[in-house]
Amino acid sequence: MINLPNPFAGASTEKMNVEQHSEMVLPTTMRAMVMEKQGEPLVSKTLPLPNPERHQVLVKIIACGVCRTDLHIMDSELPNPKLPLIPGHEIIGTVVKAGSDISMLKVGDLVGIPWLGYTCGYCRYCLKDQENLCENALFTGYTMDGGFAEYTVAFENFCFKIKSVYANPSGAPLMCAGLIGYRSYKMTGQLAQRIGIYGFGAAAHILTQLANYEEKKVYAFTRDGDTKSQSFAMDLGAAWSGDSSSLLPIQLDAAIIFAPAGELVPKALRDVDKGGVVVCGGIHMSDIPSFPYESLWGEKTLRSVANLTRKDASEFLALAGKVKIKTKTTLYALENANDALADLRSGSIHGAAVLVM
Repeated sequence: MINLPNPFAGASTEKMNVEQHSEMVLPTTMRAMVMEKQGEPLVSKTLPLPNPERHQVLVKIIACGVCRTDLHIMDSELPNPKLPLIPGHEIIGTVVKAGSDISMLKVGDLVGIPWLGYTCGYCRYCLKDQENLCENALFTGYTMDGGFAEYTVAFENFCFKIKSVYANPSGAPLMCAGLIGYRSYKMTGQLAQRIGIYGFGAAAHILTQLANYEEKKVYAFTRDGDTKSQSFAMDLGAAWSGDSSSLLPIQLDAAIIFAPAGELVPKALRDVDKGGVVVCGGIHMSDIPSFPYESLWGEKTLRSVANLTRKDASEFLALAGKVKIKTKTTLYALENANDALADLRSGSIHGAAVLVM
């Protein structure tokens, strides 16, 4: 962990002077943290600077969030990653070189790069406006190199322009915790007023601010005995916070489960009222135990979230500016990525872990 001031409170990174940066000589190598084999710590390496293909841009990374999905990849819970792999998919950076067929971005633009890194545009899911389910998708920090490095390349169509206020470590959690959280939140429906969130981490602390803005009530469930996370939730404006095993005196309209714990699904189904929805917001979850049909009856809905769409990103980033979402971050130097992953695994981080370059 490194001792830096709160990036949101300080001066934000300003957009680079395009003409000046176009003339800058780029290095030939970069530092990166590399996963050579699943189940083993990341290795610090010096690698050749990647060169963007015609539809890609080269991005100098300002910060990259550390996500629980990175743990799932490293712990072999998500199979078949690219190897060797540079993890990381919550990237904030500046375009420093453009491929030959780039039309929307230019050198100097501030961008965010999310988990969804490429879709084909022609499979049956893409043709149904379900690009998050694309059969030929590529994923940042999983099947293509990500942001645990000083530079990365990304497809232009999957980079999102960001405002300078988020062009620092505070913006990194928005690119996954915020985006996947927002997609999960949308699935609860406009009419849901009492929303339970199970697992109060990076996504939950962003969604609580959004729910407060829309005058909805959040009920925050944490690991049993995790009083620090419960206090953190209350500080952010939650209506209630407590242990995941706790019983509420009221029924919820909806529930979002971010903790990768399948045993929370039957609990959440019992906590929601008739017509309620339970959304599983993670990419990986332990097995769900059996539960009686009575827990699902009453036209309750149980569904999962898979990846995100570019529409989700555009909607959420516009909304983040209106809500003035602030993220709580714990900052780590790039070479301390293994420490960040260990702290995330232990549950000792309140908010989001972010690597700074």
